[in-house]
Amino acid sequence: MSTLQNTKRAYLITGAANRIGRTLALNLAHQASVVVIHYRSSQSAAEELAKEIRDNGTTTFTIAANLESPAEAQNLLKRVWDIAGPIDVLINNASIFETGRLTEISMDDIQRNMMTNAFAPFLLSRSFARLNKDRASAVLPVIINFLDSRITGYDRQHVAYHLAKRALFALTKMMALEFAPNVRANAIAPGLILPPAGKDRAYLEQLKSANPLNSIGSADQITTAVRFLIDNEFVTGQVIYVDGGRHLIGNTYG
Repeated sequence: MSTLQNTKRAYLITGAANRIGRTLALNLAHQASVVVIHYRSSQSAAEELAKEIRDNGTTTFTIAANLESPAEAQNLLKRVWDIAGPIDVLINNASIFETGRLTEISMDDIQRNMMTNAFAPFLLSRSFARLNKDRASAVLPVIINFLDSRITGYDRQHVAYHLAKRALFALTKMMALEFAPNVRANAIAPGLILPPAGKDRAYLEQLKSANPLNSIGSADQITTAVRFLIDNEFVTGQVIYVDGGRHLIGNTYG
């Protein structure tokens, strides 16, 4: 393993209290100097996760923010810097996943999804780039945005969400250009990893034939892809689809 891969980094993971965010926090903490767990309302889950990570020897903080609020999203990085020090890795994982077809969604639905799933990551990333612009660091700071493998097709059941994730895809490319050479920006696009709220694994089993590998992924496999994007400092502007090849088909869903 290279020296760079052994270098400990400071992380901010949004939406880290549950689901993929929680797995990322636990797995990445083993090679972290600091892990900051952002949450909106899941305070108990965030504190339990922080205790588990601290018990394993890594400095950990929790911080609350409503990413539907432009002001809170704008100020979050500065608040994190004040309590935890400089951050090397920003993982924009927090999102909302709401049902709604094009003929049904309201402007409020679109604005809420765009703010949480695209504009909050944009504001956080811009603050991250500004704070890291003149900072001396042993590693090149990196942003990792979470997309969805369905952006290559059309998810007609979740239109506001779909629009926002497509916007974040475009923003990732812009960030890679605008923030270079001081900051890298990449993205992960998960496929069938965890069932949505209210569903179980049987829901995923019914859908797995939609990807060429005819299988279901795991949150640990997401971590593997994230680690690659963190460790390889010659990669920027890329999207890794962790989806069993589902993005190659580009179907209309729903």
